[in-house]
Amino acid sequence: MTSSIDDPTYSIQKSTQMLEELRRWVEVESPSEDPRAVDRLTDYVESQLRPLNVQIERVPGIEGAGDCLIARTEGHGQSVLVCAHLDTVWKNGTLATVMPFRVIGDRAYGPGIHDMKAGAVMAVDAFRRIAIDGIVTKRPITLLFTPDEETGSVSSRWLIEQEALKAAVVLIPEPANGQDGACCTGRKGMGIFQVHIRGVAAHAGVAWDQGRSAVSALAEVIQAIDALVDSGSGITTNIAPIWGGSQPNIVACEAGCKVDVRVKTAVDGRRMEQAILSMAGQRSGIEVEISGGMNRPPMEETDKILELYEVAREAATRAGFDLPKCLRGGVSDGNFTAALGIPTLDGLGCTGGGAHTPDEHIIWVDLAPRSAVLFDLMCSL
Repeated sequence: MTSSIDDPTYSIQKSTQMLEELRRWVEVESPSEDPRAVDRLTDYVESQLRPLNVQIERVPGIEGAGDCLIARTEGHGQSVLVCAHLDTVWKNGTLATVMPFRVIGDRAYGPGIHDMKAGAVMAVDAFRRIAIDGIVTKRPITLLFTPDEETGSVSSRWLIEQEALKAAVVLIPEPANGQDGACCTGRKGMGIFQVHIRGVAAHAGVAWDQGRSAVSALAEVIQAIDALVDSGSGITTNIAPIWGGSQPNIVACEAGCKVDVRVKTAVDGRRMEQAILSMAGQRSGIEVEISGGMNRPPMEETDKILELYEVAREAATRAGFDLPKCLRGGVSDGNFTAALGIPTLDGLGCTGGGAHTPDEHIIWVDLAPRSAVLFDLMCSL
């Protein structure tokens, strides 16, 4: 029996082995909001990497987040950085109630399995093969695992950017896109804003004219933000949740909302940030406070990224599948690295769907061939 990835029998056997390992990862729940839970998964990943002849560094968490974990092979010069997050959007207990790990046909289900534990397992699998076989790669390989991507990478962004500046290229094994399994050569940037409005409370029946409704003021702000949408240019906003007031017979003295902004270019990001923040101020007994800003810069497709994509596409051909490319509205830590000018290829994880929904799943038979592409890129870049 050949051990080549293009042999169907070997590929299924390898994917089956990887699925069993992935099950262990999924069954260690790791919601971003629970640093201790994320650290339990980090502990497990570290235990898998420690026996390898590689450098291991555990970076303590800051700002209430879990730890980061780095593994490096030996070598000189700029690295190939592979960046993955261990946190998920799913609360503790999801596994026992809403989303038990299960396999149905070619699909495997579980909290965080698609976003992005499958991709992280694939990265470790490729890295382990390099270390165990003593393969001398063209560049040193750095694996970076972070604990808070789903909540904005507030505590880990500095480390992501620090490692990216030492790298020649960055690979992000976030989920592959849609039915065609495309990787990602560009992403929109994202902004997060908080609106808090203070008005004046009053009895809605006998003293209405003495009140100043924070809810009415919020409605005006929401309309103004929605007016900034330009879907043709890729500029969108989403306002949720909203809150305000206490009783129908009381003029609301407080109201607020959160705002999600997506843009294709850094120029549009700066313009949107300025436009939304400028809506703050005082007028007619109403005080409007707006905080926040652009959380992630856009990952803009460049010639260097397209060159990196062509290398990956050829690697996928060798592994027996087509690898199309796409631009996504969602964000990742690849937004940070690409904005630094480091060629970044994203969406190199497993096929599947339903991320952030109870239908979250992967196509588990794709684990081995997709991991083979990561291995190829780690060795050849």
